[in-house]
Amino acid sequence: MGQYGFFFDQSRCIGCNACVVACKQWHDLPPGPQKWMRVYQWEKGAFPKTPVHFLAIPCYHCQRPVCGEACPNRAIYKEEKYGAVLIDPHKCTGTRKCWKACPYGAIVFPTDQPGAVAGKCNMCVDRLEQGKTPICVLSCSMRALEFGPMDKLVSQFGDLRQLEDMPSPKITLPSVVFKAHDP
Repeated sequence: MGQYGFFFDQSRCIGCNACVVACKQWHDLPPGPQKWMRVYQWEKGAFPKTPVHFLAIPCYHCQRPVCGEACPNRAIYKEEKYGAVLIDPHKCTGTRKCWKACPYGAIVFPTDQPGAVAGKCNMCVDRLEQGKTPICVLSCSMRALEFGPMDKLVSQFGDLRQLEDMPSPKITLPSVVFKAHDP
C-alpha cells in the first residue's frame, strides 16, 4: 500500500482560506458550516508580542485511523493506492463515534440532526486518478501546502508530525509533515 500525505508550512500560511473555499467548491458542499478543510487561527503570547498562528486541517489520512476503528458500521476504511481514509456514505448511520475518536476533528456532519451522514477530506482521490494534486494544494497561493508520497515528503521536509498544542502523533500516525512557524 502506498501512503500519500500533506506537508504544511505554518510560516507560509497567511490564513486566506483559499484552500477552504476551493475544497467546498470542488466537492460541491452546500453553503454553511460543513467544511472538509479548515484553517484555524490563534494568537500566542502577550501584547505587544502576539504572533498569529495558522493551521490547515484537512483529514491527515492517518496510517492508524482511530476513526475507522471507532465506527460500528465499518463505514470508514483505508484505500490501498494512496492510503486515503474514506467514508462509505451507504454504511454510515451517523453515530458520531468516529467524530469523537478523531483527535484532529476531521470528520464533519452537514447538520446536527441524528443520523446525518459523516463527511471529510477524501484526499481528492478523483483528482489523483487524473494525475492532478488535491484542490487545496493547488489553490494555495503561498505554497504552504504540498502533497505527495510520505517517504518523499519526509526526505524533503523532515519528519515533524506535531505542532505545538496538537495531539500526539503516536496515536494515529498522521500522514502529514509540518514546518513550524518561524520564531
